[in-house]
Amino acid sequence: MVTKISSGVSVTVEVFFQPAYSNPLGSEYMFAYRIIIENHNNFAIKLLTRHWHIFDSNGENRDVEGEGVVGLQPFIEAGEQFQYTSGCNLRTEMGKMHGTYFMENQNNKQKFQVQIPAFEMIAPSKYN
Repeated sequence: MVTKISSGVSVTVEVFFQPAYSNPLGSEYMFAYRIIIENHNNFAIKLLTRHWHIFDSNGENRDVEGEGVVGLQPFIEAGEQFQYTSGCNLRTEMGKMHGTYFMENQNNKQKFQVQIPAFEMIAPSKYN
């Protein structure tokens, strides 16, 4: 697991290889990741959008942007957390991701960025 705190919000990421959804012979590797977003500010926040940078070890890079996460734009009260699980497919056994959430302070409606820490996705076979 990795954690990063920025703008009063901590983001923790845990990664899981998904062998049932992977096909190594076809160069398809599926990973799931669980993210916990904790609001350490004294105001509620709303997650508006996300921007991911995805790197495959074969040199391929992708950017993914969109509204919210897993179809939601969650409100996170002061001192509360929001958790979700999503996934990423790679063409190789290893890769990494990092990104940014764009949030809105619910008191004054100011927008701000929260950094998503870089995390690695590594198929267990790569450890041998």
